[in-house]
Amino acid sequence: MKKTYNKKLTNKSRTLRREATKEENHLWYDFLRNHEYKFTRQRIIDNYILDFYCAKIKLAIEIDGSQHYDEEGLIKDTERTAALNKYGISVLRFTNREINDKFEAVCEYINEFIKRKSGTVVNDSVLNRF
Repeated sequence: MKKTYNKKLTNKSRTLRREATKEENHLWYDFLRNHEYKFTRQRIIDNYILDFYCAKIKLAIEIDGSQHYDEEGLIKDTERTAALNKYGISVLRFTNREINDKFEAVCEYINEFIKRKSGTVVNDSVLNRF
């Protein structure tokens, strides 16, 4: 399925880049910005703005604050993930708390996921979340 791009979200995407959360900035500046796989911030796909996206391996990384954990937020996140999966995009979600308290484990998990997704690891054992 070909990815669509909602141009109406361009200004919002720019604003989100300028006004990133502390956790988004931490993950970006201290890990993803110089990753061997190129990530972009606040990437528009369909009617969604992804916190971080790697086109090469079709991976979205979302940093979720407390608004994602009420019933409405969980439903929206499930719908969003299903829509992105239709484009072949995998979605990894981390909480603000995980970024703040388990940053190294988050980075290791992302790296391991990338290795598996890119085919550089043939081990088919379960990828354990910290």
